Amino acid sequence: MGGPLGAIIGRFPAAAASGGGGEGEGAIEGGIIRHNRKCRDVVFLVLFIAFWIAMIVNSSFGFNQGNPLRLTYGLDYKGNVCGDKNTNPDLRELEIRYWMNPNQVYQSGLKDNQITLSDARSICLMECPIPSEDGLNWVCDYPDGDIRISIDDWIDRDYDYYEFLTPQMRNSSLQLQGPCYPIIFPSVNVYWSCQFIAHASNESMRHWLEMGGVSIEENILIDKTIHRAMNSQSSVLKRYVADIGKTWPVLIVCGGIVPLFLSLVWLLLIRHFVAGMTWITVVLFNFLIISVTMFYYAKAGWIGHDVVSVVIGDSDPYINFSGREINHLRAVAVLMTIVMIISILSSIAIVRRILMATSVLKVAAKIIGEVQALIIFPVFPYVILSIFYMFWFSAAMHLFSSGQIVKNDCNANCCSYDLKSNRVNCDGCCGYSIRYTSHIAAAILFHLFGCYWATQFVIACSATVIAGSVASYYWARGEISQEVPILPVFASMKRLLRYNLGSVALGSLVVSFVESVRFILESLRRRLKHGNTVPVGWMEKTVSYSSNCCLGCIDWTLRSVNRSAYIMIAITGKGFCKASSIATGLIINNILRIGKVNVIGDIILFLGKLCVSLFCALFAFLMLDTHKYKTAHNRISSPLFPVLVCWGLGYIVATLFFAVVEMSIDTIILSFCQDADEHHGTAQHCPTLLLETLDGQGEMQRLTQGP
Repeated sequence: MGGPLGAIIGRFPAAAASGGGGEGEGAIEGGIIRHNRKCRDVVFLVLFIAFWIAMIVNSSFGFNQGNPLRLTYGLDYKGNVCGDKNTNPDLRELEIRYWMNPNQVYQSGLKDNQITLSDARSICLMECPIPSEDGLNWVCDYPDGDIRISIDDWIDRDYDYYEFLTPQMRNSSLQLQGPCYPIIFPSVNVYWSCQFIAHASNESMRHWLEMGGVSIEENILIDKTIHRAMNSQSSVLKRYVADIGKTWPVLIVCGGIVPLFLSLVWLLLIRHFVAGMTWITVVLFNFLIISVTMFYYAKAGWIGHDVVSVVIGDSDPYINFSGREINHLRAVAVLMTIVMIISILSSIAIVRRILMATSVLKVAAKIIGEVQALIIFPVFPYVILSIFYMFWFSAAMHLFSSGQIVKNDCNANCCSYDLKSNRVNCDGCCGYSIRYTSHIAAAILFHLFGCYWATQFVIACSATVIAGSVASYYWARGEISQEVPILPVFASMKRLLRYNLGSVALGSLVVSFVESVRFILESLRRRLKHGNTVPVGWMEKTVSYSSNCCLGCIDWTLRSVNRSAYIMIAITGKGFCKASSIATGLIINNILRIGKVNVIGDIILFLGKLCVSLFCALFAFLMLDTHKYKTAHNRISSPLFPVLVCWGLGYIVATLFFAVVEMSIDTIILSFCQDADEHHGTAQHCPTLLLETLDGQGEMQRLTQGP
């Protein structure tokens, strides 16, 4: 080992101290936590501060350039975002995009055609227009020029002022050049865009031809072109991100308040009812994972009739719109089924070991009972993360919508009537699109990495404070003495803020970096898989899955080593690398002693975290199933993304609170091993409460070796 830790954080008996030299004697005078400390890994603390400055600058770019309305609504032919009040004309109530010229929609779907759907002339309406049953209805352009009616009057007239057109304007309209266009095809509001149904109204078509209108294509390509545009990967991603903005009350309740309440209840129950909590946790976990899986089956349309409706407005009996959202829900349902089967089988496999976990949790329960501030402490990192996530989600919405609205370069030949110049203009054919540059993609990736690093940093700080509090209790033999602060939690927090923030920043950076590498490699693997038309051989598949498995093992190992390193940082005040070395040595030298105890305890705690997060997901499903999120502009495209975010937030909150038990067990076990290692197999600083639970070394051997 790198030196006797007992001489630093504990006190040797007189005989041992006398043979330990000057360092041991100085440590005895210093007491449990009064030994010399100094700031460690300062460079990484500076790096973390610089990173946060960059995060603020990066977010300010999003707030300055972004507009979250772009994630939900489309653009009209002027480049205005539907539903935006800061446009000319005012479009605050006009949220639905409608393509006026059906022939342009048809042509944009043809192969090798220069014009795309974004170039087709579109305007923003309150609702999708419908054909007349006994005549011909019109949708006219925004009133301007000689058309002297207000926007409100235009809306009240159902967007029709054909009777006010001059003969020149009427002739232009019959050529499908505006300013008015016939409503030939029925349409339905799908994701705030009017989806054409390729069944033209016979009555409207007859009136159009009698008036001398040009030929209109009735091919089913009209339907498929809009369908394909709204169902693209980028459109679905934008809708998912927009769903987060609409469901912020659900995120606050199911991602913040509910996991906070459940985690506190679990900690209190583990404190007073530890014998039954292990069984309750296992049974409740299986019940919740089955319930969440069934909800996914229901929303995917495989159970009952509660399938997610992708139609925003009134549905039409002839339309069958099956989007990517339904496919994603079904894929998650299948994945949840696999996880459910594995979890049930795993629960059956660990039944015999639950008693061992109960004995280990009794140790943590006794410590929490003595250091009661540990139950309340996780509220501090919880508040910090809550404030951070509110800022982060808002910045993320703006970053995702910070593309530039630019005019397309279509080089197409088409004409439309310009009300301002009062003539047909053939120069303004190309429409507008939102262009996302590589700089925006880099800013989004940087923002995602910042979220993960900040989360890991706060969790690591919380774990270090808990470890320092429990270590003070252990090395004082479980007694309240002058050498143990009255409030050990706040004393441990003070040591963290003064000496160890750099070490914690380094540890959280290592985990975040490895996770980012895994994410990048997985993204590249999927892109190559979809882009490669040549069949992949078994060798390539083996290498791909093996590398992914190796990275997963490295990530799991780093997390385990980091957790132990935070304990040694709290105890010794060493830097991250030195603390990792000491912790790794302890684990290797005592792997048989702590292996089974730690694994079973960690499994129960992991199931407890999943119980909290699964309940959050289940409650999110119930909240999203209400009328509020099924109508009007609050309508979400799919419950998938909000539910997954609530699941993730619930797991993070549970991790903060469950770390009290988790770090208590790990700190006690590592301290016990170090104590026994320094004193030839006999732990001399083990507190009375711990000895009563473990019944000395014989009980520890019984727990670690099993029956």
